[in-house]
Amino acid sequence: MRLYWAPHTRSLRALWMLEEIGAPYDRVLVDLPNGGQHSPEFHAVNPMEKVPALELDGAYVAESGAIIAFLAERFPQAGLAPPIGDPLRGRYLQWLFFSGSSIEAAITQKYANVQMPEVAAGWGSFDKVFAVLSEVLSAQPYILDENFSAADVLIASNLHFAIDVFKMVEPRPEFSAYLERCRSRPAFYCAKAIDDLGV
Repeated sequence: MRLYWAPHTRSLRALWMLEEIGAPYDRVLVDLPNGGQHSPEFHAVNPMEKVPALELDGAYVAESGAIIAFLAERFPQAGLAPPIGDPLRGRYLQWLFFSGSSIEAAITQKYANVQMPEVAAGWGSFDKVFAVLSEVLSAQPYILDENFSAADVLIASNLHFAIDVFKMVEPRPEFSAYLERCRSRPAFYCAKAIDDLGV
């Protein structure tokens, strides 16, 4: 298994997920400052020329949310996704998609100062997205209640960047407590150490 990555990008969530599942993997550093993402070799892995991307047994997967979902399915023994037929499966999928379709869209809206009617935006609005997260995380420890899942890898990564990196979201008590629970996991600690070292 091979992860194409670069530090201080969405690769952090893929690193975290790989550390959670505990399977051996190799890292291939994509040299973004020097245009390594535009090389023909990496273009063949991900035509969008973005990191992260994953290679496993001849399969290539790009888009960090897809990588997280793929790994959760491929390594069910890690217990990071409710199985098909489990009543939690619907909410699990909802939150997986919410990360990319709503949280990232809301962050982009705020960053670019785009004004649009809430009814016209698939994510509603920046305030709505984070109010929904606040409501859920005020009532339970993880996005699927008591159980940490692959969805938390995505949601916690989004909150980490929105609060700690971009300073776009106020660190509400429920967000801080949730992030502390997620960041206290050994897998996050290992992934963050790799990300910080950048090698």
